[in-house]
Amino acid sequence: MNLLLKNSKLETRNSKLQITGSKSETNRLLLLQALYPNLILENTSNSDDSEVMFKALQNSQLATRNSQLIDVHHAGTAMRFLTAFFAIQEGKDLSDVAEVVLTGSGRMKERPIKILVDALIQLGAEITYEENEGFPPIRIKGKKITQNKVSLPANVSSQYISALLLIAPKLEKGLELTLEGEITSIPYIKMTLALLNEIGVETSFENNIIKVTHHPSPIIHHPITVESDWSSASYWYSIVALSEIGYQVTLSSYKKNSLQGDCALIEIYKDFGVETTFNNDNSIIISKERVHNSQLSTLNSQLNNSPDIAQTIAVTCFGLGLGCDLYGLHTLKIKETDRLEALKTELTKLGGVVVVTNESLHLKPSTHINENIAINTYQDHRMAMAFAPIALKVPIRINEAEVVSKSYPDFWEDLKKIGVLVK
Repeated sequence: MNLLLKNSKLETRNSKLQITGSKSETNRLLLLQALYPNLILENTSNSDDSEVMFKALQNSQLATRNSQLIDVHHAGTAMRFLTAFFAIQEGKDLSDVAEVVLTGSGRMKERPIKILVDALIQLGAEITYEENEGFPPIRIKGKKITQNKVSLPANVSSQYISALLLIAPKLEKGLELTLEGEITSIPYIKMTLALLNEIGVETSFENNIIKVTHHPSPIIHHPITVESDWSSASYWYSIVALSEIGYQVTLSSYKKNSLQGDCALIEIYKDFGVETTFNNDNSIIISKERVHNSQLSTLNSQLNNSPDIAQTIAVTCFGLGLGCDLYGLHTLKIKETDRLEALKTELTKLGGVVVVTNESLHLKPSTHINENIAINTYQDHRMAMAFAPIALKVPIRINEAEVVSKSYPDFWEDLKKIGVLVK
C-alpha cells in the first residue's frame, strides 16, 4: 500500500486521540503474565509485535517433543524475549521435552541473537542454531536452569538484558547479572525492573550489577494498566512542532513519572516551541506555543537512552529548516533496517544534506524541501511514521505504508482525523 499525504488544512486546533499501550511495556507484561497467570493487563498494545508475542505465549503449552515452529516475523522484541522464555519451559514429564524453533522474516535472520544465546547457555540453557551461527532461526529445548550468575556487554541492545531479567524470578536461585562497560538504554532496563517490582519481585541495580530474587509463589489477582506508547506520541510531537502557533493535540493515557525513556520528547521538543501539559485524567495536551528557539540552528542531542525517537527528531529538524547532531544511535544499525543509512537516503531525496557514522547522524540546516518525493520504508514502521509529518509542509508519498501495523496500526486513520489528506 502506497499513500499520498497532503495537508489540506488541519481541521481542528485541538484533536483528541487515544494511543494504545506501550509495546515495550506490553511485551514485558505479556511474558510476566505467562509466568504468573493471575496478572491482569489493561490497555495493552494492539501492535503486530504484541500480537505475535501474545499468540506465541498462548501456544507455548503446545510445544512437545515434536518441535513447534514459531514465526515472529519482524518482531525483534518478541524474538529476544521468547528466546529466554522458551529456554526455561520444562516438559510436562521426564520423557517430554518442550522444544521450539524460533524464526522470523529475512531481516530477522540478519539480526544478531548470539549475545543473548551465549548468556542463556552460560546459565545452562540448550539452544542451537538452525542456519547461521549467531542468528535466527534457533532451536530451543526447554529445561530447568540452576545457574544464577552471568555477564553481558553493557552496550548491547537492552532487550537482551531485559529478556534475562524477565525470566529471572522463575530461576531456582534468581539471577545476578553483571554488565560490562558503559550501559546503553538504561530506561528500558529500569522499566523491566519496575514491572518486576510491581508484581512483587525483589530487585537491585547497583553499579553494574543487577540482582533479581527467586519468586516461586503465584501472585494474587493483580490488574496493571499499561501506559500509552511514548514512541507513538513522538509523531504527534513532530506534527505539532511543524504546525502553526496555537495548534494542539490531546493524547491519552500518559503518566508524569513514566517508565519509558522516550518521554524525553517532552524536554527535547521545547526547543521546537512545543509544550506538554498533563491533565488529571492521564491525558496530555501537546501544544505549539511559539516558534522554535531563534538561537537554535542545529539541535545537539544525546539519544543513548531513547534511540527510537531519533528518526522523528531528525525529520522534525529538517521540516523546521534546522540542522541536528544526534548521538548514541549505534543500536539503530541492527533494527528492522539500518535506520541511519535509511534516514540518510530518504532525507537526501527530500533535499537534506546528511552524514552518518556508526553511532550518529548529522543534518545540515536547509530551508528547501522537495515535493512529491516517495519515501521508502524498508519494512520499518518508524520510517513511515517519522516522515509522515512532512506532509504539513509539502505533499509526500509513503511506500509500503501498511508497515505501521508493527507498532501503531491506527496511525493513518488518526492522521485523517486531524485533517491530513491520506489516499
